[in-house]
Amino acid sequence: MARLPIDIDAAGKPPLGMPAANFLRNYWQKKPLLIRNAFPGFVSPISPEDLAGLACEEAALSRIVTRQRAADAWTLRHGPFAEELFPTLGDHDWSLLVQDVDKWDADIAALLPAFSFLPRWRIDDVMVSFAAPGGSVGAHVDQYDVFLLQAQGHRRWQIDVSKDPSLAFRDDVELKLLREFHPTHDWVLGPGDMLYLPPGVPHHGVAEDACLTFSIGMRAPAAAELLGDFVDTLSADADEALRYRDADLAPAADPNEIDAAAMRRVLEALNALRMNDPDRLGDWFGRFITLYRSAGAAMPGGDGRSRIEIEWDLQQGATLQRHPWTRMAWRKAARGARLYAAGQDHAMPVRDAQRVAAADVVDGKAYAALSEAGRDVVFALLEEGHYRLALPDEEDA
Repeated sequence: MARLPIDIDAAGKPPLGMPAANFLRNYWQKKPLLIRNAFPGFVSPISPEDLAGLACEEAALSRIVTRQRAADAWTLRHGPFAEELFPTLGDHDWSLLVQDVDKWDADIAALLPAFSFLPRWRIDDVMVSFAAPGGSVGAHVDQYDVFLLQAQGHRRWQIDVSKDPSLAFRDDVELKLLREFHPTHDWVLGPGDMLYLPPGVPHHGVAEDACLTFSIGMRAPAAAELLGDFVDTLSADADEALRYRDADLAPAADPNEIDAAAMRRVLEALNALRMNDPDRLGDWFGRFITLYRSAGAAMPGGDGRSRIEIEWDLQQGATLQRHPWTRMAWRKAARGARLYAAGQDHAMPVRDAQRVAAADVVDGKAYAALSEAGRDVVFALLEEGHYRLALPDEEDA
């Protein structure tokens, strides 16, 4: 079998240079891939100045990483930042990173359909970073898949794909930087080039010139996080009457022993919580995975229009635009489907769940095509702030 390449040119087949099935089979969570011309002729939809302005917003999650090269010392600062700070940072060796830019900028969010070969609920966010020449966040390792798209300027990426790379962290810096880094590959990426990294691959990016990099990161909850949240949900919903019971108790041979019968009763008590119920597990996961880890969330609002008035508006060309922080997914259930939206779940027919989860914008035709149950859910989500009514005469409709 021929050895798979670690770098390719995707100019003829963007963004992966191959069918998605081939990429998922051969590279996804298995090995890195440098993809030249993943987005041929790419022009960044956001400028460094725009990114700096966003980092000044209270609700934005932003960081600045600076390096004192002579001492190999690193400094991490968290936003929001004052506008006056940026001219004082100098012309080299610093980086600005802003999370969730796809929630703030529709042009950034427009990149995500290019990654529709992945489950949408697996994509966490698009982080945008600006780096002055020499800017970096140091050699590190991530525990999730990431696509690093070069948007402007040039960045040198080094990775270590050796069999047993060193993963020990430095203890003298606030950042989780690798104590040792021995790269096996070294590339300079220009606009439109993209580097895919599976979890656990040590990497180091340094700006060759002033540059912007988009990081399309996946959500990969730790098993401990999943277990903790699921157990919390089970505990919150548990009936107090469900308890450890031992109606079959026999005289103890040793009153201090926790015997096998006791452990069997412990398992019976836990199983009463229906931890292995597929529907209960599915509903919990749907709610869990559609909640973002940051504080951004839709809030009830509205202009007091009644449902009849809103439905009339939709017939006249208005649309319902999903709130950028409202994440949706759906799952087949015993009776139809469940739509999960920002940590909530709603019952509806499968066709409705598919359409609502896929649509960032619901127009009159799409709304009318839903069943009554589907329209009820959409209207309930509108009242809770998960949609915004955009009238046809609005400039941004």
